[in-house]
Amino acid sequence: MITPQDKELLAKKGISEAQIAEQLACFEKGFPYLKLDAAASVEKGILAPATDEQEAYLAAWDAYKNTDKTIVKFVPASGAASRMFKNLFEFLGADYERPTTKFEQAFFEGIDKFAFYDDLNVACRRMAGKDIPGLMGEGNYKAVVAALLEEAGLNYGALPKGLLKFHKYEEGSRTPLEEHLAEGAMYAAGKSGKVNVHFTVSTEHRELFKVLVAEKAGEFAKRYGVEYNITFSEQKPSTDTIAADMDNQPFRDNGKLLFRPGGHGALIENLNDLDADIIFIKNIDNVVPDRLKADTVLYKKLIAGVLVALQKQTFEYLELLDSGDYSHDQVMEILQFVQKSLFCKNPETKNLEDSELAMYLKKKLNRPMRVCGMVKNVGEPGGGPFLAYNSDGTISLQILESSQIDMNNAAAKEMFEKGTHFNPVDLVCAVRDYKGHKFDLVNYVDKATGFISYKSKNGKDLKALELPGLWNGAMSDWNTVFVEVPLSTFNPVKTVNDLLREPVSYTHLTLPTT
Repeated sequence: MITPQDKELLAKKGISEAQIAEQLACFEKGFPYLKLDAAASVEKGILAPATDEQEAYLAAWDAYKNTDKTIVKFVPASGAASRMFKNLFEFLGADYERPTTKFEQAFFEGIDKFAFYDDLNVACRRMAGKDIPGLMGEGNYKAVVAALLEEAGLNYGALPKGLLKFHKYEEGSRTPLEEHLAEGAMYAAGKSGKVNVHFTVSTEHRELFKVLVAEKAGEFAKRYGVEYNITFSEQKPSTDTIAADMDNQPFRDNGKLLFRPGGHGALIENLNDLDADIIFIKNIDNVVPDRLKADTVLYKKLIAGVLVALQKQTFEYLELLDSGDYSHDQVMEILQFVQKSLFCKNPETKNLEDSELAMYLKKKLNRPMRVCGMVKNVGEPGGGPFLAYNSDGTISLQILESSQIDMNNAAAKEMFEKGTHFNPVDLVCAVRDYKGHKFDLVNYVDKATGFISYKSKNGKDLKALELPGLWNGAMSDWNTVFVEVPLSTFNPVKTVNDLLREPVSYTHLTLPTT
């Protein structure tokens, strides 16, 4: 089945024949749905710290930042912005000339409010010989959209979101990349004032990112009194997955094996390569201007404080278990911590002797840890927080996508529909063990949580394999804790018109002066 040409391609990508066989078997047998215990809520698995607790967590984070630990802000930024402009691409191809749909009308009504307006004006003059008002005045709306999306203009239809101008400031407009640099300075600067920011980018855009960083980083360093260390990585070719035909055989395009990117779950490899103690993860498009950052910064510090407080306690318990010098009451105390603070339960523990229980607890404590912000559900698509069963019989907190839930099961469907919160991708991760060694994050992936999607290539149907998602199955075997964060920390830009909306209501919390 594997030709010499195939072997050459596999070697180039760093993919083994065994991996191919494993992936083809996934197409054959599919992926099981996860068994749910309950949707997570504030009563069940989501923390909502009171004011005094918040202060303690914020103090814990400030103390941690003043140590020699390495903090990194990790931003997945490789996605192209083409989906942001789907409606405008449709307008370009439509058989009418004037804005007709509500989306098209809103875009043109608010056009002067976009941060890229001045650049677009220049592009319109260059391409069509008139500015935006001139083109709109003569009904040539499509020329404006062409100048925005096409290569001869601003090329926004082919660029990644991180490089588009999102927000207006007196001194000029900012891209999401710049907003993440500003954010990093506000909550992730270490003792020496160094801010480590890591972007995952696509190969074709890496140089553009580097150019923007070279142009802007010095300005931000000066403004916030910090030093930046900005790094980039790309999704590894070894994480691509084989495409299959409808008979679950390798899909070939002109005789060549077809591989596809494995989805954001592939980024667990990039995360694993970072030399860090604590890693913040947040999507590239979830940013707000400085005047609205107070909540974002406060809650980032808060969830980081929850993480380091839990980690400190975990490490103390691991040292105690390591010593062998512990009482029955201490083992019971650690069990309570695993069950009530880390939300990991196993009905079988009541049948274990102290020595067996100690081994079980050590295994559960000595894992990577993450604290995830969860916002109240407002009908946005995306994964949600659940208590789910794991392969070893334990029940723990997981972030699940709808594809992992059996919607034909009435009880599971009801849990999904009644979920009170969803995942805005707001994570803080601890990736070293109690002895200071880095965890090998690849060992904590649940391979049974990938999913299959249906695509086509040159008119032929194919099956594509998505790896377990980065915050779903790729972090399945981590200690996971959820904290409620306000909706004001979640402002994703899914369509260009999202840049026109007023951000959601802010809680007007003031940042502590410490």
